[in-house]
Amino acid sequence: MGYVRGFDNDIFMSYAHIDNQPLIEGNQGWVSTLHQALAIRLQQLLGGEVKIWRDPHLKGHEYFSDTIVMQLPHVAVLVLILSPPFVRSEWCLRELQEFCQRAEHTGGLRLDDKSRLFKVVKTHLPHQEHPPALQGLLGYEFYEIDRTTGRPREFRQDAGPNADRNYWAKLEDLAFDISQLLVRMAKPPEEPGAQEGVTLGPVPAGTTIYLAETTSDLSLERDKMKRELERRGHQVLPDKPLPLKAPDFHTAVRDYLERCQLTIHMIGAHYGIIPEATNRSIVDLQQAIAAEYSKAHPLFRCLWMPVGLQVTEERQAQFVDYVQYEIGTQPEVELLQTTLEDLKTFVQDKLQALQQRAIPQVSEDGPRRIYVLCAQQDLDDLTPLEDYLYEQGFEVTLPAMEGEPEQIRADHQENLLACDAFLIYHGKANELWLRTALRDVQKIAGYGRSKPLLAKAIYVSAPETPPKQRFRTREALVIKQFGAFSPVPLQPFLTSLAQGSGGQR
Repeated sequence: MGYVRGFDNDIFMSYAHIDNQPLIEGNQGWVSTLHQALAIRLQQLLGGEVKIWRDPHLKGHEYFSDTIVMQLPHVAVLVLILSPPFVRSEWCLRELQEFCQRAEHTGGLRLDDKSRLFKVVKTHLPHQEHPPALQGLLGYEFYEIDRTTGRPREFRQDAGPNADRNYWAKLEDLAFDISQLLVRMAKPPEEPGAQEGVTLGPVPAGTTIYLAETTSDLSLERDKMKRELERRGHQVLPDKPLPLKAPDFHTAVRDYLERCQLTIHMIGAHYGIIPEATNRSIVDLQQAIAAEYSKAHPLFRCLWMPVGLQVTEERQAQFVDYVQYEIGTQPEVELLQTTLEDLKTFVQDKLQALQQRAIPQVSEDGPRRIYVLCAQQDLDDLTPLEDYLYEQGFEVTLPAMEGEPEQIRADHQENLLACDAFLIYHGKANELWLRTALRDVQKIAGYGRSKPLLAKAIYVSAPETPPKQRFRTREALVIKQFGAFSPVPLQPFLTSLAQGSGGQR
């Protein structure tokens, strides 16, 4: 029995056997070293043994073994060591396919916003060559692109005084993320929400932050910042690779920003990758999209450059000048040129300040009234949201769930007439339910309401689905929060309510 109840093994490592062949006879293979280090680090993080299964004996020319097929339904997490031999191995691709199919019978391939697939990229491989099931995952790249030659260089697995800090930092990210998922899956079955095979633990409460993709010279610093934020319970976006076509890139970044109140942009020595159909780099584009978005939405932006930054590319020098003399002087923007540790401190202080912002909730006529429309199956899940709104001084009304259909409908219309703000909670109900709720917002004047709503929003919650990820509307503010409840994403809605702006986008 592994760390996660209901599974024989916690981790299955899938790899091409040539990737574990040592270059020097007598040395341990790359995969064996990763296996050993990962097992020790996970035990240190979790305080209990984690069972990792891999096949050290079978060769690539053998038929797909029934032994391996039998292992896959009883494994919590699949770790894939991606490389050119991996994607050319029918065996490896079969393991991925089998796990994905069988995961549907053990709780699903995703738990809330997390995947049970962990993509370890040992050797550089163009993204378009990754198996389709893995292209939506960011992955853990155990290599870097040499700035001088442009060639990929794999991180060394040396320990002791010759340790490659890049390798061990990336291993720490991998171990930490796996440990967090295993903790959620190991939730005791007697707790609410448990199910056979997979049991979900609580997601740590925190803020959703947009940590912009950056250039290769700052990838290590970005990884450290991401690790620090996640360990403090915050969700970091983007959690999937950004598209490399300009229109899709713009849409993806804006969708992520709708879930955030703070962005962090790291600016280095290079201008960076330029997506198709544009002449601006991903670093430049992300800050520009965030700047445009912030004109109509509460969004604090932090731009950071390392101390002693030396720029050699003319275009990047122009961009840095623009950042320093134009962007850095805008409101709700902080430009820092500090150490990474000072950046961490600043961000943490800013997050605390955002969470403590006071918003007036009481008008001359008494407390503001918020009508929270939800489906019956979401009543328990919205309790933290309801409690927070009530504690802030609002009068919270939920729809009636019992009575004759005519009575329930009449009560619903009365709530629409009496409320100051309207919030739709979209959780477990289907898309048709959401469309019906939106139509009620559109028909509110027809019910006899003459005074405009002070604010209106749609709170999109778990379970996370592709339609929910894509959802957007101009009818109301969209708040997306698929993890545990945090009050921070609600602040734009509450600000609209306080200011009486009507919640228009």
